[in-house]
Amino acid sequence: MTDTSTVYLVRHAKAGDRSAWEGDDRVRPLTGKGRRQAVKIGDRLFPLVSMHDDALLISSPYTRCLQTLEPLAARLHASVTSDDRLAEGYDRDGALDLIATIPNGSVLCSHGDVIPDVIAALQRRTTEIVGAPDWRKGAVWVLARRDGEVVEASAWPPPPDE
Repeated sequence: MTDTSTVYLVRHAKAGDRSAWEGDDRVRPLTGKGRRQAVKIGDRLFPLVSMHDDALLISSPYTRCLQTLEPLAARLHASVTSDDRLAEGYDRDGALDLIATIPNGSVLCSHGDVIPDVIAALQRRTTEIVGAPDWRKGAVWVLARRDGEVVEASAWPPPPDE
């Protein structure tokens, strides 16, 4: 019998300009547009995640990633767990381990330096990329797994942020 499941890998929504931010970049928050994107991401993921009682929400510990998953967490009456394996300057193998082992329907949130490298590593492992990659803030990668291995990946474009 084949075990199939789907997990979601989200690039955080729009955050303030890195070059204009004074202070620790780990606490740079979403902009107003980013908060609106986060709500729309949560709205799209909610029906897919809510049918899985053991689904987890796991984020980079950076504020902008945590904030991206907060609207979904609120709708699910769940919490977001932070995990350093999804942070900038990441450990790709750690992120890949998370993707392979998290429960069906789970959502991960990470950064623009992590996600392309993770997707490239999956592709080298024979994951089929369906459609055009989307690396923009707020994009969601849908990762279809079979027996624990990601066999197909496709990207949803970011929601409009107006």
